[in-house]
Amino acid sequence: MDSQRRLLVAGLAAVPLAGAAGVLGTLVSASAFGQQKKYRFGFSQVTTVEPWRVQFNKDMKAEAGKHPEVDLVIADAGDRTDKQNADMENFIAQKMDAIFISPKESAGLTGVVEKAFKAGIPVFVLDREVNGNDYTQFIGGDNVQIGREAGSFVVKLLGGPGHAQGNLVEVWGGFGAQPAHDRHDGAFSVISKEPGIKLVGERVDCDWKQDKAYEYMKTVLRVNSKIDVVYGHNDPMAYGAYLAAKDAGRDKSIKFVGIDGLPQEGATWVEHGLLAGTFMYPTPGAEGIRQALKLLHGEKIPKKVTLPTQGIFADNAKAYIASH
Repeated sequence: MDSQRRLLVAGLAAVPLAGAAGVLGTLVSASAFGQQKKYRFGFSQVTTVEPWRVQFNKDMKAEAGKHPEVDLVIADAGDRTDKQNADMENFIAQKMDAIFISPKESAGLTGVVEKAFKAGIPVFVLDREVNGNDYTQFIGGDNVQIGREAGSFVVKLLGGPGHAQGNLVEVWGGFGAQPAHDRHDGAFSVISKEPGIKLVGERVDCDWKQDKAYEYMKTVLRVNSKIDVVYGHNDPMAYGAYLAAKDAGRDKSIKFVGIDGLPQEGATWVEHGLLAGTFMYPTPGAEGIRQALKLLHGEKIPKKVTLPTQGIFADNAKAYIASH
């Protein structure tokens, strides 16, 4: 009887121990799960006024949302270099695991990018480059190549290589931003070979803005009775120029070319016949998140990632919009 009682007591004692072991196992698992590495990413965006920038942020947030270990903080600089510098300093002070920046201008933000990089924080420069090489990676489209493709399309609109004739207006983006210079250089590496193409209008900084392009185009229309093609460094400016021509009753005689190719914007304007063509300038945010995670997981990443482009014209605009 004593031996049976001892077995029963031992058995009963084993039950809470087994239960405790199960609870302990659960606690260990929960603890291990809770210790999953969280990454804090800071992104200094130059502005959220331009539609391309809004899409840029959406793409970045969507990619970050696929990775529960990523905590993404986006700071809007309000199109001000001083605010963007302050946002970057804040990210450095917070010791972010990675910092992303799409600079308003190259020179004015090179110093703070270098500071973050030398503090040991991976820095990803998106869309617009800074000076020097003190950053982890640059991700963006090849603006010279996109410019070349736009320039070739302008030549085609004016009669083709060796035969092109007509007056061309160029609407500039921000003078302090490298993409504006690259889009000019690329386009005119092709256009300048055509002696029949005459560039009219002054070189004015329209800062990528539709309203500034509208005002600039109003002035150009007043002093030039013949304009054949307008090349805008982005779609909003090409569209602003179109609206000015429309208000002057001259939109039917001018063709408009832009860059960006957002489905709800430039591509739609092409589909509706307002722009003759545009060239996709992909946003780099999603790729930035992917590249940063590769680096933090121990993979080697290249110094530069170039995103592809695509021409959008009357014959493919509808299909392009449907696929996006």
